[in-house]
Amino acid sequence: MDRIKKRDIPIDIYIPFVETLFRDGLTLSVGLVAQTLLVVLCYWKTGDPVYLLVAVAMVMVGVLRLRNIRKYSNRPPPATGAEAKARERDYIVFGSMHGFMLGFFCFVGIYLAHDSFAEIASVAVTLASATSIAGRNYGSPRMVMIFIMTMTWPISIGFILRGDVYHIILGCMAFPFFFAIRRFADMVREVLFSALSEEKKANRLAQRFNRALNTMSHGLVMLGPDSRVVVANAEAARLMSVATPDHLVGRSLKALLMRGAAGGLISYKDCGFVEGQLTRALREGRNRKLLVSLSDGRYLEFSAREGDDELGVITFEDVTQRVQADEKIRHMARYDTLTGLPNRAYFQEIVAEQLAGGDRERNCALAVLDMDDFKTVNDTLGHPVGDGLIYAIAEKLGCFADEDIKVSRFGGDEFVIYFDRVHDELHLGQILDGIFAGLADEVDVAGHLLRVQLSAGAVLLPVAFGDVDGMIVKADLALYRAKETGKNGWQLFEASMDAAFREKQMLKADLRNAVEARALRVVYQPIVGMDSMRIESCEALCRWQHPELGAVSPGVFIPLAEEMGIISDISVQVLEAACRECAKWPEPIGVSVNLSARDFRDSDIIATVADALAESGLAPERLEIEVTETAILDDKLSTRKYLQEIRDLGVRIALDDFGTGYSSLSYLHTLPLDKVKIDRSFLKDVTDDERSLELLKGVVHLSRQVGLRVTMEGVETFDQLRLLSQEVKPDLLQGFLFGAALSASGIETMSNTVWPFAEDLRATHVAAR
Repeated sequence: MDRIKKRDIPIDIYIPFVETLFRDGLTLSVGLVAQTLLVVLCYWKTGDPVYLLVAVAMVMVGVLRLRNIRKYSNRPPPATGAEAKARERDYIVFGSMHGFMLGFFCFVGIYLAHDSFAEIASVAVTLASATSIAGRNYGSPRMVMIFIMTMTWPISIGFILRGDVYHIILGCMAFPFFFAIRRFADMVREVLFSALSEEKKANRLAQRFNRALNTMSHGLVMLGPDSRVVVANAEAARLMSVATPDHLVGRSLKALLMRGAAGGLISYKDCGFVEGQLTRALREGRNRKLLVSLSDGRYLEFSAREGDDELGVITFEDVTQRVQADEKIRHMARYDTLTGLPNRAYFQEIVAEQLAGGDRERNCALAVLDMDDFKTVNDTLGHPVGDGLIYAIAEKLGCFADEDIKVSRFGGDEFVIYFDRVHDELHLGQILDGIFAGLADEVDVAGHLLRVQLSAGAVLLPVAFGDVDGMIVKADLALYRAKETGKNGWQLFEASMDAAFREKQMLKADLRNAVEARALRVVYQPIVGMDSMRIESCEALCRWQHPELGAVSPGVFIPLAEEMGIISDISVQVLEAACRECAKWPEPIGVSVNLSARDFRDSDIIATVADALAESGLAPERLEIEVTETAILDDKLSTRKYLQEIRDLGVRIALDDFGTGYSSLSYLHTLPLDKVKIDRSFLKDVTDDERSLELLKGVVHLSRQVGLRVTMEGVETFDQLRLLSQEVKPDLLQGFLFGAALSASGIETMSNTVWPFAEDLRATHVAAR
């Protein structure tokens, strides 16, 4: 062990060392009395007055030293290192005086007053006192050294001054004894220092363990080999409703659980089960977790773990919030947040379970319900009202749910109902008619009286042939048929619907392949000038020649392309081909290209138009972009912005099928337009109905008033042409009267041709005059 120096001692050990200096004043008092009496005895024996002086001085020093001891022994321990050093200094002052008096007594007895009794008495009392130096003063190394010097040096000096060789040797022999005393004091100090250090470490470790144990969020009990509690923490006491952890020590696991049973928190049956499971886990040396539901709504989770030295550890915690959160998450994962009905995933689980059990020969049915024109409600009244309407429908449908009928919201405005036991089609029809009747009444949503109108598709089949996904697909097909046949009703699935669906899917795949292979072709319908009767422009139209089905109508494949999300790819191909071919035609013949609503959903359309012009070399003013009212309705602000940027390229903008929407007139002054194409519906009765003619004239006049050119679509008869020439006078004409759509080379060939209607129109004008 290394020698311990004062400066190496930590404050928290140095302070206790200083405290030991002021302990046990009784033995010090006894020693002082014995030393004084012995000095008096020497005076009585020798009659030498020097001993009387030593006795008086000894009494005075003793009183001072005992007062100093008593002064600090009654005070609390030093709070700082500086205070401890001040006390040590006081102790050294009075201790030095005591040591000096003992040393002086020896010197007097050995050298000044030659008396054998006094000599023996002084050396004996001093050496006896020296033996207590280490035990009493180890807390102050300086005090030890001072005591050794003041008590033993006078003895050596006295012997040496006697002058004879024997006393000189005896005086020198005192030095090893002095060294031994010092060494012994150092050893005592080191041993006590180590003991105190280890005690401090043990106390700190115990404090940390106690703090860690009692700040755990889990309750913890440690069981001994006899299955009784040897350690418990504060959380365990709280969960067990006892004042302190000490109240749990010594109790068995069964006693702890029975305490909960006695309080009504857990049944006696559950108590025995929990005890058995935890005891078994500890006995078999494996970890085990056990969730216990209490009668007050709380949940405790017990965990058993085998410890060391045949000790078992059981932890338990209140997991009520976690269980409730798990339940909430589970509910959110299974149920629709708006309506509280089972969602798609959970509904499929429920139906799959019901299909797997019961009589395999029974019939089951599934219906998919979808609101008619729900988008209009959201667009006109807002999404909160739409959500309120969905909630109201869910409440009505929920009234039909029972053990055999399960209702779910699949998302949006779509609901699905499963019927577990259905006798036949007539029975299913009665059930669905009853549901539709229950939904027929108006509902009040935020002050709006709304009439519920739904369409539904249903499928009926034996349970043995049913699966959830397949039934949903078939019901969806029947729903599409119900929508097509007028809405507000329901259709039962038929095999022909499946065949039509499969054909549609095959047609989609073929269309995608055709678009990817750029197999679609572009034809051009002439647009003829009213006055010149010559081609002034043409409209680019897309055509698809299916390798097996032949020509597929644009009315079939264009909606499919929009449904598939590939309509923009078709638009790009048509735009590029039209620009490339128009660049070859004589000026100033231009070309018009239709763009869909999807094309205007991002700003890439501007770059697409610019790239097509750049690659073809076509002058921008020869290209015209046609936009429908549908594209504008999707997002008025962004569409107007994109149209303006396209127009800034020098490209003309035309509003196609004008007059088919309810708000078309507002676009004439809000959009960056150059032309209006009036829909063919205006020509339907124009030759026979004066009101239709006046309306058409008004639209043309209004368009010209705002600086727009006018194209009349759907011109099919000469009578229509003549009336347009005499009464309406549009700028341009388009229709089957001028022939079918031509190839690019056909447009080039017909570029200088004047339609023969020009002569007929002139003759008509002359006759009219």
